[in-house]
This record gives sequence, C-alpha cells and structure tokens, in this order.
Amino acid sequence: MKRTRFLLFVSLLAGSAVCAQHDNNHNDAFVPGQPEETRIAREVRHRLVMLPYYGIFDDLGFLVNGGVVTLVGEVTRPVLKSDAENVTKRVEGVTQVINQIDVLPPSPMDDQIRVAEYRAIYGDPTLSTRYGFRALPSIHIIVKNGKVTLEGVVANQGDKDLINVRANGVANVFSVTNNLRVEGS
Repeated sequence: MKRTRFLLFVSLLAGSAVCAQHDNNHNDAFVPGQPEETRIAREVRHRLVMLPYYGIFDDLGFLVNGGVVTLVGEVTRPVLKSDAENVTKRVEGVTQVINQIDVLPPSPMDDQIRVAEYRAIYGDPTLSTRYGFRALPSIHIIVKNGKVTLEGVVANQGDKDLINVRANGVANVFSVTNNLRVEGS
C-alpha cells in the first residue's frame, strides 16, 4: 500500500482541506488517497487542527497506511505531541498510531525569531488580510536553532514570493526554507 503524508493546511479560497503527498525533499503534489484512507485522513486532519494548542509555530502531518497512522512534524509544546497521539487513537479505523512528532527545543532566541517572522509576514497589510484573519492561519512558521521553515498553502506565486522576501528580511535568521505551496498547482 502506498504511504502518503497528508499535510494539515486549510485551503485559502475554498475553505476546504488540502491533502498533499510529501517526500523528504518537500516535492509536493496533490493526490487523492485510497477511499478508506481518505475518510481516515479527513477525520485525523479534523481532530488535529481542532487541538487547542496547535498554532502557526507548529507543523503537523501524518502518513496513513491502512489502519496505521504515523504522526510527523514539529511542535513547540510537548503537550501537543501527546494530544495529537491521543485524538488520533480515537479515530474509527485507526488500529495503531506511531508518534514521530519532534518537540522543538526551548530557546529564547528561536522565540524572538518566531515573533519577528510573525510580524514580518502577518504585519504586511496585503498578507494579513488574506492569511491572518483565521482561527488557524495557513502559513506556519517553524524555527529550529535559528533556521526558519515556512509550511502551508498560499493563493498565488506572488504571495509566496512576497512571504519569502519578508521572511528573509528578519535579523538573526541563519536560513529560510520556503516550502509554501501555491493552491491549485
């Protein structure tokens, strides 16, 4: 059975879920899953995005292989890792949960970079009106040891490029990896 990682991002224009196949190089292509996996994937996705501590500084994803769900990603709070596992176990059809979520190390410098990146991206009037006024904005900012990774879905290539410029303009950042995907492509 093919293993597919479904990323947790909300479609910006249609307000629907976006599932993406994801490899280690972040070469994503939107693909449908198997009928049973699609139902499980939708339910797991829903439960994960409803977690109270899941925010823009976290990146959650999962692989579905039959009834086995492997949780992946990076989170800032250890409780989010355990909560994600607990809600996934309760999904009908899930027989096993493998939790491979990494908890980001606590770092005051990374916290400062997170805030600065948030202000740079969501402080832009064009970007904030399109992406910032949601319960869970679609652009996720992951900071680990001064390195920034942007995950999510944007409406067009111009927004992706603008976000990249804004993210690279933040001081004290060693590198920015822009894994944002353009919706519909």
